[in-house]
Amino acid sequence: MRITALLSSAAFLGLAACSSVAAGPSSDYDGLDRAQLLDDLQILASDMMQGREAGTPGNALARGYIIERLEGIGVDPVGESFEHPFEYSFRRGPGERLPGVNILAEIEGTSDSDHVMVLTAHFDHEGMRDGQIWNGADDNASGVAALLALAEDFAENPPEHDLIFVFVDAEERGLQGARAFVANPPVPEENIVFNLNLDMVAMSEDRILWAVGTYHYPFLKPMVERVAERANVNLPMGYDEPGGPPGSDWTMLTDSGAFHAAGIPFIYLGVDFHPHYHQPSDTYENMTLEFFQDATETILDFAREADANLGMIAEESGR
Repeated sequence: MRITALLSSAAFLGLAACSSVAAGPSSDYDGLDRAQLLDDLQILASDMMQGREAGTPGNALARGYIIERLEGIGVDPVGESFEHPFEYSFRRGPGERLPGVNILAEIEGTSDSDHVMVLTAHFDHEGMRDGQIWNGADDNASGVAALLALAEDFAENPPEHDLIFVFVDAEERGLQGARAFVANPPVPEENIVFNLNLDMVAMSEDRILWAVGTYHYPFLKPMVERVAERANVNLPMGYDEPGGPPGSDWTMLTDSGAFHAAGIPFIYLGVDFHPHYHQPSDTYENMTLEFFQDATETILDFAREADANLGMIAEESGR
């Protein structure tokens, strides 16, 4: 479904006109487009998207925007379409199934390796409650905007290994889109060596971006440490050890949990809980935008580091 068929609002069209939607990377591409990154965040978190709740027109509108950006970047869909529908159950009657749609894009690597890295960010949020929009700027318009920036960079400078970009639906309903992807991947499951998951990367007064997952996969620690040495944000490791107080283990709280459950190594990059988390105040205006831009630079650096080390990850994990 084309976004142009969904939109009739002059206000949204004016906002989108500032975003270079569907414009491919220029020939003088020189790295992360920090202005485009903010445009994507602002549009995805706008009132027009109505909180992007799974199964709603606002969610479909966000999906259309993401697909047009991918088309403009010039990446290929996985299969014949970017859209990959699935069904799931969620607090409904026996046998009742709800629809969701993941968005899948791919970039072919320059080597003949079978190793694949899957990069994920969920685009759904909480929708509307009592007539109030829960915009979900940090959760997770920020991860989607960052993932679009990574797709643009890798499209211009191809990776060594094949990459699959998954813009995940229905995360807020129990990681449903990620579970659907892992249950029916478009490549042999054993070829998926690593998952890099982005969820909430735009709000940190302390400029801290957490790297979650090294407790389970300690061989990933040197990668995180190398990127942390180069980063202009703080990149500590943690929030992944079991047995602590509630909220101290994020392993299964976001889409990377579905990959971990299948034995696929992961790193989840995200900020700490903050006052806007799952609140209507999670808006573009309340984000720490310079941190978000710097964090996305670090995320891109980490994705490049992971691509360069997929062979090591496969060997250490036995995949």
